[in-house]
Amino acid sequence: MKIVPAGTTVKNPPAQFTGDVWVDTIVAPQEPDQRMVVARVRFAPGARTAWHSHANGQTLHVTDGVALIGTRDGNVIRATPGQTIYTPPGEEHWHGAAPDRFMEHLAMLENADDPATTTTWLEHVTDDDYTRADHTTTEA
Repeated sequence: MKIVPAGTTVKNPPAQFTGDVWVDTIVAPQEPDQRMVVARVRFAPGARTAWHSHANGQTLHVTDGVALIGTRDGNVIRATPGQTIYTPPGEEHWHGAAPDRFMEHLAMLENADDPATTTTWLEHVTDDDYTRADHTTTEA
């Protein structure tokens, strides 16, 4: 047994995010056969990921604020603290904060066989799509 040292807070890159987003890794593989990754991700109001998908899916658990999670079919879920959202493997989606609130979630996923292929990053969510999403969400 060991205490795993806390990492530093990292600001996510603008190539994959719109607005200010910070991440703290909580869990990373400790042994060669482990795949689980958990991070606390904090979004400034209006900040969001680019479109992306995960090889093994992703689970998001909202801990603070209001999250918007959108899919290519135009479905957008509005989630609040205590709610958990699952996106299956390969589903293109985005997530971020509502325009008027900070948002924090735990992001949980398993690395792919090649960790470099765990997440496939795509184009940014446009401001028009984001604004429309904030007005057309369904509750989780």
